[in-house]
Amino acid sequence: MRVLMLGWEFPPFISGGLGTACYGLAKALSDLGTEILFVLPKGVVDEQLDRVHVFSAPASRDSPRAHTYWTVEGLEHVRLIPVGVALAPYKTEEEYLADRRREEQARATTSSEPGKAAATPAPVLDPNRPTSVGLTGDSAMYAGDLFSEVHRYARLVAEVARLNAFDVIHAHDWMTYPAGLSVAALSGKPLVVHVHSTEFDRSGTNINQRVYDVERAGLHGARRVMCVSRLTRDLVTHRYGVPEAKCRIIYNAITINGEPMPTAMHRIEHDDKIVLFLGRITMQKGPEYFLAAAKKVLEVMDNVKFVMAGTGDMIRRMIELAAALGIGHRVTFTGFLRGDDVDRIYEMADLYVMPSVSEPFGLAPLEALKHDVPVLISKQSGVSEVLVHALKVDFWDIHEMANKIIAVLRHPPLQKTLREHGAFEVRKFSWSDAAKACMEAYREAVEGGR
Repeated sequence: MRVLMLGWEFPPFISGGLGTACYGLAKALSDLGTEILFVLPKGVVDEQLDRVHVFSAPASRDSPRAHTYWTVEGLEHVRLIPVGVALAPYKTEEEYLADRRREEQARATTSSEPGKAAATPAPVLDPNRPTSVGLTGDSAMYAGDLFSEVHRYARLVAEVARLNAFDVIHAHDWMTYPAGLSVAALSGKPLVVHVHSTEFDRSGTNINQRVYDVERAGLHGARRVMCVSRLTRDLVTHRYGVPEAKCRIIYNAITINGEPMPTAMHRIEHDDKIVLFLGRITMQKGPEYFLAAAKKVLEVMDNVKFVMAGTGDMIRRMIELAAALGIGHRVTFTGFLRGDDVDRIYEMADLYVMPSVSEPFGLAPLEALKHDVPVLISKQSGVSEVLVHALKVDFWDIHEMANKIIAVLRHPPLQKTLREHGAFEVRKFSWSDAAKACMEAYREAVEGGR
């Protein structure tokens, strides 16, 4: 099976769970022998990394013209094609426009400096003149608004599709849906879309109608819709009118390398307990409920510190809220963490809390369990459907959330039981199982079943 996969985030440069999920699924599919051509915005991969190798593919019967692709060590059957667009993970239309204004100001400043030449705009691919120029340009000029960039990505993907052979198209989340629909129409190949999040998850009832329309068109234009949980499937069927028979539930997983977990040598050397929030600090993740529960915990316990790791559009408001609640001295904001820093913060934690308002799945609790940290998750998350050895609470019930936090911190036997059973349970989550379910959805799509 040859798959044209469309995404906008991939390790090592990730901003959230989508990149982690894409990597885990792509690797598992590759291990099954599936050939994947993964098209990404150029900014999410870097040819200077040790694990990334750049190749020039010669012309062949399947690919009539030479072009450049990248490979990553450990992904034997995966090729990455970077295209010159300015899409970035989790960026709203307003943030996109702000970035565009900053880029224009930087270009103007550079061109006005003595001895400095004006910056040359990045080439934009003309869809009516097939060429490889623009596919892997060094930079991507912000063009119009976010939706203009989404459609520019679609034009570039169509060019990639003309140069390569594939059996099925796999599009991740809304920014890639127009590209998937375009390639499906041009090639006659079936489209499968993967729903990791919807506009209702990100924005509640205050949705962006244009994003909703893009999502709905992609969901209805796809042969199969892969949902990361029952919660997501129900939202897709009820809010978007997608027939349930067209949907497949494929849970996310986590990579367990079989090596012993790091020891607690980096744990803090004092008596404070650490309660961790790790994720994007946005409305969807419920950070204000975490702080409200923290306030109640600190009313009865004084040896607890709360750590909020991550960034997002609500971070300033959360800093101000912590101060207003009088707990600012007990809350630490770390900013966005990567790699070893993520491992270290998990090693320090006594409890991980995910109070998400609407979480299609939620990989962070699995990461916490992998690091031997007990978890408290909202019932409004997809991962709560499959995790047994985790404490669960409605995101809005800050009293119960605080009670459960206190119980774990005050009762070591409870913490030990959650930790031991959770560490065992997390091993049942396999990307190999997810990949096999994904392959079945591909086969159904290729065979033409509705």
